[in-house]
Amino acid sequence: MLTEKKQLLFQKQAEIAKAIAHPLRIAIVDFLKDSEQCVCDIAEYVGSERSNVSRHLSVMVSAGILEYHKEGLKVIYKLKTPCILDFFACIAGVLKQQAKDNERLLAAL
Repeated sequence: MLTEKKQLLFQKQAEIAKAIAHPLRIAIVDFLKDSEQCVCDIAEYVGSERSNVSRHLSVMVSAGILEYHKEGLKVIYKLKTPCILDFFACIAGVLKQQAKDNERLLAAL
């Protein structure tokens, strides 16, 4: 039986996973992997309105994935926890394995 501590841990992990479970948020994380960026550049990169991007950024800041600071009128974001990139690398591995499995399945037909 799961302890209360384990249940709470799993709940918190699910909240973090939920905070990145959107294609636009994944694109933002990818864009921030090399350097910090202002909202204007993030919005241009993902091809979305600044207000929409700001909402997504806020979700990821609340989850502890991103952090920000201000430079004059600009708000600059960066990865607070770059280890999130390891998670995406793992997902890429799962996708590659799925592709191999599908190839084998098709070859068997």
